[in-house]
Amino acid sequence: MIDLILLGTSGTIPLPGRPLSSVLGRVGPELILFDCGEGTQVSMRRWGWGFKGLSAICLSHMHGDHVSGLPGLLLSVANAGRVEPMDIYGPIGTRIVVAGLRVIAPRLPYEVRVHELTTSDGLDWNGTTIATLPVDHAIPCLAFRLDLARTRRFQPERARALGVPIEEWKLLQQGRSVTVDGRQVRPEDVLGPARRGIRFGYVTDTRPTSEMPEFLADSDLLVIEGTYGDPADAENAIANKHLLFSEAAEIARAARARQLWLTHFSAKLLEPAQYTLEAARIFPDTTIGQEGLTTSLRFDDEAAPTPSPGSTA
Repeated sequence: MIDLILLGTSGTIPLPGRPLSSVLGRVGPELILFDCGEGTQVSMRRWGWGFKGLSAICLSHMHGDHVSGLPGLLLSVANAGRVEPMDIYGPIGTRIVVAGLRVIAPRLPYEVRVHELTTSDGLDWNGTTIATLPVDHAIPCLAFRLDLARTRRFQPERARALGVPIEEWKLLQQGRSVTVDGRQVRPEDVLGPARRGIRFGYVTDTRPTSEMPEFLADSDLLVIEGTYGDPADAENAIANKHLLFSEAAEIARAARARQLWLTHFSAKLLEPAQYTLEAARIFPDTTIGQEGLTTSLRFDDEAAPTPSPGSTA
């Protein structure tokens, strides 16, 4: 299961009641943060998910509204008692920006490991895979995807039929072969068919690219920027390398996503919900993001709650 909460939905500058865009995820006891604008630590404290479990931060790019909250957040994590290392992932330029921001947060009780991602190779985090895709913004920028794979179902009746002792079942579940009476029993001999996992996509800031649908394919939830709701802002979207609501919805539809949350609204877009239909006519399962919007992504045969504002998952 992956729990997710929007910590904010504003682009460029925070507004009263609308913190800067950020998403917090939880897998088991560990937390992962996507972008960290000014005031992110305040939103994290408001919704009560804690700080100590934060072990990874993914930064889409180095504009201030996506990184300027780092010093305060790192200090809050320290005050919560974390001593384990923390990993920060981002595009080229991340290392120098984080170093600059840490001038005012130089001493921490844990190691901060900064990784500049130059390939799309998947990274392992807490039993999940983090994948990245370069997107089209004014500076180097990455879209992120978080995949939680599901193991194949163990079939004990097949193991018994093959004479595998119960104490060796765990080895087969872990993907290791065992030897029984001089013959090898492989994991595929006792495991069922492959099962669908969970996929979360996070995209901001960018223009549409041809690679996005495949990268985001079959996502259970996409959180995508919708900087402009009004189609009349198309020229601004192109000039500033951002998305219209309708363009975000087209990406979700092409990717065969299950849900779409829009975020990163322009400061001039005071009532994003006014333009809901611009996205919903293309992708019906569209939600206009707001601080505190929460959901839990579960495997297909598990019951899933409906996303709700103000919930703590």
